[in-house]
Amino acid sequence: MLITHDTRCALDAVVDLVNTAPEDQTTDGLADVASLADFVRKHEISDVGVLSEHDLAAVRKIRDRFAGIFAAEDPRTAAALINELVAAAGTTPRLTDHDGYDWHVHYFAPGASISDHLAADCGMALAFFVVAGEQERLRRCEAPDCRRAFVDLSRNRSRRYCDSRTCGNRLHVAAYRARRKEAAS
Repeated sequence: MLITHDTRCALDAVVDLVNTAPEDQTTDGLADVASLADFVRKHEISDVGVLSEHDLAAVRKIRDRFAGIFAAEDPRTAAALINELVAAAGTTPRLTDHDGYDWHVHYFAPGASISDHLAADCGMALAFFVVAGEQERLRRCEAPDCRRAFVDLSRNRSRRYCDSRTCGNRLHVAAYRARRKEAAS
């Protein structure tokens, strides 16, 4: 599956956005307008004006809707959720070559709000996976104490953890210690 630079950026943004949601007792990664501004800077999201509390509330709302796409049981459910997000954003595809990047497509209208921008660009990035029959690559970490979202871009669709160095390694070490303890008994 060919993933262009702008699609990869949108995928990274949507995964990070979904993962800002408070899980259990953790804090919200989008606690205030300043954290939303940090998110925008981190992901180099263009065409964003001055952010407000209204923007923060709207982004939190679409974050919850994106989380539903990662939780979707089947492509039809994921497609319906994506269609709702993209339609509500009022997508306006246009070619652009800003900030030193080659030609790519933005799906949001010039001057769109940050929530419409994310809904359109990230929604379309996820739509490509559904269209390609790859919706199962939109996953949640299988570690029992982690439910972070990620996109499995491995060749054989075998990734199970959001980060193999943390969640994956922690589970492998725990299994190894359990086997050693059992063998010693």
